[in-house]
Amino acid sequence: MLNKKYLSLILIQLFLIQSIICEEDDTQDDWLHVENCKIVDKNGNEVWLTGVNWFGFNVGSQIFDGVWSRNMHEMLTEIADHGFNLLRVPVSTQILLQWKNGEPDPSPPKVNEWSNEELCDPGRKVWDSFRLWTQAMTWCKELGIKIMIDVHSAETQAAGHVFNMWYYGKYTTEDWYDALEWVADYYKNDDTIIAIDLKNEPHGKSDEKPNFAKWDGSTDINNWKYAAETCAARILAKNPNLLIMVEGIEVYPKEGNNWDTPSIEWTTYTSNFYNAWWGGNFRGAKEYPIDLGKYQSQLVYSPHDYGPLVYEQPWFQGNFTTESIMKEYWHDSWFFLLEEKMAPLLIGEWGGFMDGKDNEKWMTLIRDLMIENHIHHTFWCFNENSGDTGGLVYDNFGKWDEKKYALVKPSLWQDKNGKFISLDHKRPVGKNGISLGEYYSK
Repeated sequence: MLNKKYLSLILIQLFLIQSIICEEDDTQDDWLHVENCKIVDKNGNEVWLTGVNWFGFNVGSQIFDGVWSRNMHEMLTEIADHGFNLLRVPVSTQILLQWKNGEPDPSPPKVNEWSNEELCDPGRKVWDSFRLWTQAMTWCKELGIKIMIDVHSAETQAAGHVFNMWYYGKYTTEDWYDALEWVADYYKNDDTIIAIDLKNEPHGKSDEKPNFAKWDGSTDINNWKYAAETCAARILAKNPNLLIMVEGIEVYPKEGNNWDTPSIEWTTYTSNFYNAWWGGNFRGAKEYPIDLGKYQSQLVYSPHDYGPLVYEQPWFQGNFTTESIMKEYWHDSWFFLLEEKMAPLLIGEWGGFMDGKDNEKWMTLIRDLMIENHIHHTFWCFNENSGDTGGLVYDNFGKWDEKKYALVKPSLWQDKNGKFISLDHKRPVGKNGISLGEYYSK
């Protein structure tokens, strides 16, 4: 017969085992998929991904920018408390392979050790970037923030995004596949990372042969459709639960032209191509839609869109309106995908300076378009050091731009009481939120 002491020990062990099982289950219940052109949870309930970008791991900081000044946990907490339920994290193929292979950081992470004692070993020795990333993921989970990994560039460098392709320098297409396969496999039992944005803004014009992104039915090395489908297949073979974000390209041939046509017809000084923002042109998907086979339920198209302070596009001429931009640009570039129920949309980048003029007008128009059509989005960006847009914070990441946040806030997923809704079934997003489970149990 067991005495009370041993019975108590057995009960404690059973409780711990049950806790571990529950924790394991807790990392597997938030995967998302697509039904009827809507992103839904495991129960078929519609969700709305309304997030923000925070870069740094892609530019050589080896950490989110701003951690050189402030406490990382505090900033993540502020992001959650302000209601962003998804964090799009730009990285590079280089840093992913570095983590995969257990290689040392090429430079020390830019961490203020006095503000981030919890990110240091004794003697204020800052952790390596992979350990920092692991801690960031842990805090995101606790705060009810889900993560989308975005391969922003092949190489780790501040200007990496300006290079056209998913391959660059010593980093090949195969390296890109390998890096994202590793992410999918390594985190396949943790639904903190729910999505992968395959490559930020593939772009380039036909005059930049061979390094320009095209979209057709070929298997050419620069065919973005073929590369995206191949990469997605390899990712989903490791984890079939991940959402796959496929961005657009920059140009698409006008009728009567092809990918070998020069960009400009010099006799008339007119373009032979339909132009778009980098990553914003999906005209090729009309004839050549992305085909993920048995994993089609994981596909989301992800255009980027910006205002006139980034570049004075033709559709910003005159007194532009939602209707005029829709007619001249949005509809045929990407909105048709939603209208024709080909796949959901997530605007991976939108944002800009609050100028009180046309840029702010455009931000309001696209915000309202996303609200009206329940378009998913991740605002660009949290960082104050984005040169052509600014960010949600300023004063060395110490203060929030309340005017800009007030513009963004209505586009964040909220219930009728103004509570921000998490993508996690059990954890609310920040102190002002509720969990997904609570929202759908009302």
